[in-house]
Amino acid sequence: MGGMISLLPPRPPPLADLDPISPLFVRVFNHWARGQNIGAALETLEGKRVRIRLTDVPLQLNLCVSHGALKVAPARAEPHVTLRGRGVDFARLATRAEDPDTLFFQRRLSLEGETETGLAIKNALDAFEWDWRRHFAALVPDGLLQLLRAALRPLPRPPSGPFERHRPPR
Repeated sequence: MGGMISLLPPRPPPLADLDPISPLFVRVFNHWARGQNIGAALETLEGKRVRIRLTDVPLQLNLCVSHGALKVAPARAEPHVTLRGRGVDFARLATRAEDPDTLFFQRRLSLEGETETGLAIKNALDAFEWDWRRHFAALVPDGLLQLLRAALRPLPRPPSGPFERHRPPR
């Protein structure tokens, strides 16, 4: 007799191999970074793998920097640096509600791995400042941007007419 046929579904991959969040995070981050002064920081991190592990939910992001952009790193690849913390603390970091130094010094976020890479990440987080105008300009074609600027310019104030002069004082 040959091999046995299993009626059970195939065993799902281990949780560490399931990473639906990293591709979404990478797309959002790269879109958000367009037009921002983050290129120099990403250059210093070229080829580095970073794992972001949330401690309050079973979630981790596996990322790497390649050609000036964030990419998904293989889940089984050993990261150069691992950032750990609660989701709320990462959200506070991302929204700039708290500066990175405070979160690291209070041990609400921790960084493990290569010291130089960790320092480069921390410095990039410290230096980053969001610029809506540059982001918008990077997303909108130049011709459309000029039309929008012209359309959003304040309209000239109409000249005062005869009724403006004869209004009773209040």
